[in-house]
Amino acid sequence: MTNIDIFTQLPSLNGGPLYLKLKKRIEDAISTGALKHGDALPSERDIADAAMISRVTVRKAIDHLVDDGLLVRRHGSGTFVFKPMPRMQQPLTRLTSFSEDMERRGMVGGSRWLERALCFPTPEETMALGLSGNARVARIRRLRTANDMPIALERTSLADDLLPNPEAIENSLYAYLGQFGIRPVRANQRISAVVLRDDETELLGVPQGSAALSVQRIAYLETGRVMEISRALYRSDAYDLVAELTIAR
Repeated sequence: MTNIDIFTQLPSLNGGPLYLKLKKRIEDAISTGALKHGDALPSERDIADAAMISRVTVRKAIDHLVDDGLLVRRHGSGTFVFKPMPRMQQPLTRLTSFSEDMERRGMVGGSRWLERALCFPTPEETMALGLSGNARVARIRRLRTANDMPIALERTSLADDLLPNPEAIENSLYAYLGQFGIRPVRANQRISAVVLRDDETELLGVPQGSAALSVQRIAYLETGRVMEISRALYRSDAYDLVAELTIAR
């Protein structure tokens, strides 16, 4: 069944205004998986033609579903399915990789690579990583997924002697570096709330203007050397960061 086939039997449904029938049909398609997160809806004209209803009716149904958070409009791109992620708690007392976090939850972590390259470092990277004048930086940027659902945007920078071939990483950076005995033992993290840019909302499949949790990390090797600097943007509708506090005695 194609996306447009979902709307062809609409006139045969009994009772209620047509826009509510269409709204219910789309809700059912999302709940059954006929429409998946990130799927594009056909155009309003195509839906109207298939369902034999007016475009005004189609727009009213879609407006209600956008208000309910099940659909999201992207300017110049169309209307897309937005299926909320179940919320996850991330403890701040444990230094783990994203892949390890997902495995611990019984979920399959994945990556969509956006950048994997050796680059000339920025002044920030040079200072934070302690690079010499002619050193390069291994820079990786990826969209992280949980059970194929986009959940975070992550950018990481390392000195090129620690990661001379960024394209050799398949999924987990920490697992790859661990093969060579390179493993962080501690990290400092700074967490803040940010509003996502339009290109970031499109990658994460969330409405424009959505908020995210920005987690900036500096991880250290046992020698005290900085292993990596990273910034991750986590969907705020899916992640809770949890810290355990104790009273000083």
